[in-house]
Amino acid sequence: MVKFLYFDLGNVLVHFTVQRMLQQMGDVAGIAPQRVSEVVFRSGLQTDFETGRISPEQFYNHFCRETATRPDYDALQLAASDIFELNVSMLPVLTRLAEAGWPLGILSNTCQTHWEYCLRRFAILESLFGTYALSYRIGAMKPEAAIFQAAAELAGCRPGEILYFDDLPQHIEGANAAGFDAVQYTNASRLMTELRRRGLP
Repeated sequence: MVKFLYFDLGNVLVHFTVQRMLQQMGDVAGIAPQRVSEVVFRSGLQTDFETGRISPEQFYNHFCRETATRPDYDALQLAASDIFELNVSMLPVLTRLAEAGWPLGILSNTCQTHWEYCLRRFAILESLFGTYALSYRIGAMKPEAAIFQAAAELAGCRPGEILYFDDLPQHIEGANAAGFDAVQYTNASRLMTELRRRGLP
């Protein structure tokens, strides 16, 4: 029986574009997007950021050191974060679930900078959700078992009582292995079908 619902953030609740992030950070720093990708992603810097091993200030200092640039701190943060758009097709579903009293949570691989930006921009993340299982706070990333174990503890439920939606197959596999009822998200219509199959409104 489902007692709690978790949703991924990126490409489920909000859409985002990595290429836009690379271009904007490159523009602010005066370097090519490819170089941004090398410093941020290929080096493992973003992984360190999303697992909470480094702070936003440490991310900035590492970026500056590796690129031999010194862009404005706030401008670089905004360039890295102004990449999200609300998935409006999910709003009616989430609103109905919340109105029916279902406890909702967000389970996401994300960094502090992206999360705080999304909280400021999208009010529903606070108004409709009450539990946040975020990789940078937990210190583990999907599809690792540790993040799903922590998410279940935060929800106050057994893994088998949690229904989870994520867009990436490897995350679904990790969640299912941890005991969740995990379903790959493709669109809001299919998500509603999966909810009805489980007796939810």
